[in-house]
Amino acid sequence: MSHHFESISFCGMQPGKRLIVLGGVHGNEPCGTLAIRRVVDELERGTLGIVAGSVTFVPVCNPLARAQYSRAGERNLNRKLFPTDDTQQFEDHVANWLCPLLASHDVLLDLHSFHTPGEPFAMLGPKNNQGSLEPFEHDAEEESLARRLGVKLFVDGWLDTYANGVAHRQAQAGQEDADVRYGVGTTEYMRSQGGYGLTLECGQHEDAAAPEVAYRAILNTLAWLGLSGQHKPQETPDRKTLRLFKVVDKHHPEDRLAKEWRSFERLDAGTLIGTRHDGEEIRAAKTVHIVFPNPGAEPGSEWFYLAKAIDRV
Repeated sequence: MSHHFESISFCGMQPGKRLIVLGGVHGNEPCGTLAIRRVVDELERGTLGIVAGSVTFVPVCNPLARAQYSRAGERNLNRKLFPTDDTQQFEDHVANWLCPLLASHDVLLDLHSFHTPGEPFAMLGPKNNQGSLEPFEHDAEEESLARRLGVKLFVDGWLDTYANGVAHRQAQAGQEDADVRYGVGTTEYMRSQGGYGLTLECGQHEDAAAPEVAYRAILNTLAWLGLSGQHKPQETPDRKTLRLFKVVDKHHPEDRLAKEWRSFERLDAGTLIGTRHDGEEIRAAKTVHIVFPNPGAEPGSEWFYLAKAIDRV
């Protein structure tokens, strides 16, 4: 079966931001695709309009993964996302098409969902910095948009934490993903090209409310950036931010989590998180939150993350 890539663009008559909205980066996450199709239908029927700037929608970024209804086609598209001349896997072809498209825009909204039950949340990028890992200069604009997506929970520290995980993997032979760049996905690539972007995790994969979360976020983004001309949304009150600080990999197929954790569950010091196949217990050293627990993770890949509450100023 052959696959093709699809993008749909709308331009206003006045100058403005160039927004790109992605769905289906992972093939088993339907909420973004459903929300994008709904918004495109409203634009085509004229019940919603673009008065300034432009917006490009990509309903399904990874058509192979979508056809399989799996997270990946041949690999995770949202890791080590760069153009390449060495196209060995399907996602390499996707990257060669998608990366230039991202680079031609100013702002990215990437719509996802997650494995286990939990609250919708947005992934924030770094504060402004001139460092070598993820230099950035648009944190104020990015965070202003995040506060208006309609969710109350935010997570930052992704690439720093992944880099620490890479340092650990580099001590283990045969880890082909032992590369800091492996942590680069859509938003990280967008920032590397001078723009800014947010990943919005809209709920559990099959949660009937997740497409509505994604839909409202698209409308709020269009309004906040001045593209739709609609009333600009207010900040979501009562926000909470967690900072990732540790990633724990699965080592063996028989490594087991202690229970079916919900993402962002608070764990008191001493709580048993999981047990290795050889009986080694993994316990919380202090009060933490578990993030992205994945009981089905493959050995050598991320099993769960740990985060702490912060006051992001």
